[in-house]
Amino acid sequence: MDMSLLIREVPTVDAPLDLLLLADPSEEKIRSYLAQSRCFVASNNGVVAGACAVQQLEPGVHELMCIAVHPDRQKSGIGTALLQWVIDFYRRSGASRLEVGTGTFGYQLAFYQRQGFRVTCIDRNFFIHNYPEPIFEDGIQLFDMLRLTLDFAGKGRCTGRA
Repeated sequence: MDMSLLIREVPTVDAPLDLLLLADPSEEKIRSYLAQSRCFVASNNGVVAGACAVQQLEPGVHELMCIAVHPDRQKSGIGTALLQWVIDFYRRSGASRLEVGTGTFGYQLAFYQRQGFRVTCIDRNFFIHNYPEPIFEDGIQLFDMLRLTLDFAGKGRCTGRA
């Protein structure tokens, strides 16, 4: 990975929507949670290469709503660096838990598990109930969402939040 990677928080009005749409195909859904989120971007040589949005669910509990890396820069360590930075940021801030929801298969699941996230529950039919159009990954339709938790305090539980 290029050492010129800079990760920083940006105002949500400056969030790179084109990147976030790679992780969540609903612009309406992104806009609905972005206003209550914090947005972090990873820039490489002055060009935004990755972004994520994190929303507070309750005191000490935050959800990674989406994370994405520009297609030309994927598999280069930017997503991992951004996720590690966010984990460290919230751990240092005193958070007790970071949560994320993802599909039930694919590289995203391993991406989160490599950083210590553990599956805490399944939100059945999430993608059918929350998106107007079917979502496909690798030619397979997504139905259920896996809820994963990185518990800084050592107690994992299923919240079933959407």
